[in-house]
Amino acid sequence: MPFARLSAATTPTAHIGLGLAAVGRPGYINLHRDRDLPGDRSPDALRDRTHELLDAAYAQGVRYFDAARSYGRAEEFLAGWLAVRPEADDVVIGSKWGYTYTADWSVDAEAHEVKDHSLAAFERQRAESAALLGDRLDLYQIHSVTPDSPALTDKELHARLAELAADGVSVGLSTSGPAQAEAIRAALAVTVDGEPLFRTVQATYNALETSAGPALAEAHAAGLTVIVKEGMANGRLAGTQAPAVVREIADEEGLGSDAVALALVLHQPWAGVVLSGAATVGQLAGNLHAAVLGLDEERRARLDALVEEPEAYWRHRASLPWS
Repeated sequence: MPFARLSAATTPTAHIGLGLAAVGRPGYINLHRDRDLPGDRSPDALRDRTHELLDAAYAQGVRYFDAARSYGRAEEFLAGWLAVRPEADDVVIGSKWGYTYTADWSVDAEAHEVKDHSLAAFERQRAESAALLGDRLDLYQIHSVTPDSPALTDKELHARLAELAADGVSVGLSTSGPAQAEAIRAALAVTVDGEPLFRTVQATYNALETSAGPALAEAHAAGLTVIVKEGMANGRLAGTQAPAVVREIADEEGLGSDAVALALVLHQPWAGVVLSGAATVGQLAGNLHAAVLGLDEERRARLDALVEEPEAYWRHRASLPWS
């Protein structure tokens, strides 16, 4: 399994990954994108920003990079970076299928992505990912699985995914929505020829949304690598947007709120890789401080008071504008 190579890593930042959702396309739902991205959001400009981030991340010990078919040109940008960085042969590359990017490089598109977990969608998007990333792709994940996803019950799709795994590409899934725990547990029960199909699970977990925690602990105990996304709740736990208690702990440490938010996730014993969604090199540097920030029991208890009901959290997330 590709993540085994991170288990022997000596740098704590090897367990922080870089997700490319915020820089692979001009529009996303993170807060304050007007501050984070250049005025020119052309493909060339965002390619340059993506490569700058990848360079900085690799230099500081990050070894997992996460893309998706629906992240605009993220796979293309990542593939271009890998082509000119042959020395980066120790990184783990993950991508996702199941959403198609439909915004045509517009921030104001009516629909930015369309979900489809069918076998036909897998076959099409697998070919697209392979054309860009080739044998550098280590992990292919079903994007944003919910309990009603046909990907959890489609035996023909499962068989095809098992063939992909037999070819050396690990198979995983990501989850979203207030019923993440249910989706994770359903995925743990999926087998092909008596063997578990999924080897990784990527889920939202942060100081505001902790409901998937017990299911993620079960996944870890079952041998899956757990990848955590949205550790800063799309910017709600960073900078001036962060709740007072997060900013207080950050001030005590002389760090940013983002580091506190990610440190809380890194503290979870089941967390294998925690993603940074940085859009600037400065944000990335701030995020990486999480790897060395300690949170004792008293601080964790203060942060526990921030937890929201899952339905309320996901309603708020759904209301965030694409910008």
